[in-house]
Amino acid sequence: MKVLHLTPAYKPAFIYGGPTMSVARLCEGLQQYQEYNTDNQTTSPLEIEVFCTRANGHTELAFRNGDAQNIDGVKVTYFNRLTKDHTHFSPALLWALWKKIKTDKAQNPGQLIIHIHSWWNLVVIFGALIAKLQNVPIALSPRGMITSYTQTNKNSLAKTFIHKLFGKYLLKNVHLMATSKQEVNDYTKVCQPKSIHVIPNIVELPSLLPQKSTIDGPLFKLLFLSRVEEKKGLNLLLEALAKVEFSWSLSIAGTGSEIYINQLKSQIKELGLYTKVHWLGHQTNEQKYQTIAAHDLLCLTSYNENFANVVIESLAVGTPVLLSEQVGLADYVEKNELGFVCKLDVDAISESLTQAFENKTIRNQISQKSPNLIKQDFEISTLAAQYVQAYRKILAQPQ
Repeated sequence: MKVLHLTPAYKPAFIYGGPTMSVARLCEGLQQYQEYNTDNQTTSPLEIEVFCTRANGHTELAFRNGDAQNIDGVKVTYFNRLTKDHTHFSPALLWALWKKIKTDKAQNPGQLIIHIHSWWNLVVIFGALIAKLQNVPIALSPRGMITSYTQTNKNSLAKTFIHKLFGKYLLKNVHLMATSKQEVNDYTKVCQPKSIHVIPNIVELPSLLPQKSTIDGPLFKLLFLSRVEEKKGLNLLLEALAKVEFSWSLSIAGTGSEIYINQLKSQIKELGLYTKVHWLGHQTNEQKYQTIAAHDLLCLTSYNENFANVVIESLAVGTPVLLSEQVGLADYVEKNELGFVCKLDVDAISESLTQAFENKTIRNQISQKSPNLIKQDFEISTLAAQYVQAYRKILAQPQ
């Protein structure tokens, strides 16, 4: 069995944040799964390959067009793109994909799956069309790109046109690889896929994580750690914080559009919160976990979030979380009592912040139990095996 992953960007394009890293971690996890199971003669071997563009924001990664690279054990081929924006139009990639599918189908009929990541860019939309024309099964991980929010938020007219022209047809002919029930609900409001598989993101955690200190300080230290963009609901969090009556500080760790960051800074000034909000900028992997451990609560009040890797990273350290109910992992957090979940409303967020502040005992209990629970529930080999099982089910279905 061969799985060809198609994604607009791949590491080391770290500028794109969580979704790009999630694709890389999945591919690495699948490669590790294959290496650990090479002696198993009862199933066909698993081959993993990635096609992507050289995208790195407005610049390009320093790889030659069409040259395959070994990126942490995964075979990745990078291609030139004509557009430097989020359309990522790459005729070279699409032509190579057409030829690759044709060759692989001839050599190993019925053993190829195209796993597409994201949506609303020309790499994956035309890639899905090519796979459909050649009658190859398509697994789709939307990475939060197929929701009513994303359809109406940016370039809504273009998205509506593409969706009606052939997007909806393609989306009906894919096998959905969702990371949460939230993502399933978002997707099925748009259309019904051929099959649905719900498997969490593979989140690679360091073997040694910083120790979370006991919660007893008078200042409630809050953290936002993610890409700074509109859908993250920072505006709501700031309004909610302006209503609370306890002492707090908020660290904002992440990068984003200068225009939007300036809008937030204006809001902070208008609300009189300027001395309480600190901008930390981009955090490296080494810095990230130290930053999380140094705070009392991670806050993510997103308008829409299909999964949110940072929730797993925070709980792995032992830092409780406060989430809006629109975050994909909200159900998991609520079920396992690992934090506080609220409605997407300023007053509700404010009430949850106060509840979190007042319940130091509960937060200490979360800090003690969450690291082991996360290690157990999000073990890489277990999740990789679930993906492989889903791929085999997809291949067994008529195309």
